Amino acid sequence: VVVGDGQGWVGIGKGKAAEVPVAISKAVEQAKKNLVHVALKSGTIPHEVNGLFGAEHVLLKPAKKGTGIIAGGAVRAVVEVVGVHDVIAKTLRRGNPFNAVRATLNGLCQLRNAEDVLAMRRSGAGNAQDRVSV
Repeated sequence: VVVGDGQGWVGIGKGKAAEVPVAISKAVEQAKKNLVHVALKSGTIPHEVNGLFGAEHVLLKPAKKGTGIIAGGAVRAVVEVVGVHDVIAKTLRRGNPFNAVRATLNGLCQLRNAEDVLAMRRSGAGNAQDRVSV
């Protein structure tokens, strides 16, 4: 199950039970506990990203306004729920839909907007001047 608010928050969950409604409710509870925030930029993603999980590989690319969601099955469900309106996605390896969802979420978690990158650079993370060689 994929849950989200359409404003950048998304979570996935998997539930097992003897009856379908019970399994769905368990999956929804787990998905709500595992929410992550995704950086968005005016209805699309800020930059191209590759998501990997197991043998699954998903490529996500930003698209111009009006393009829509060009993605298949499981990937489409995730990007719709997160609030992306224009994106191009391609599943590059075969796998089951759950691995495709996990790979998509992995790629979305790698996204950074300009403000995040600027803050990270200003904090000195990775500056060569701050390193001392011995």
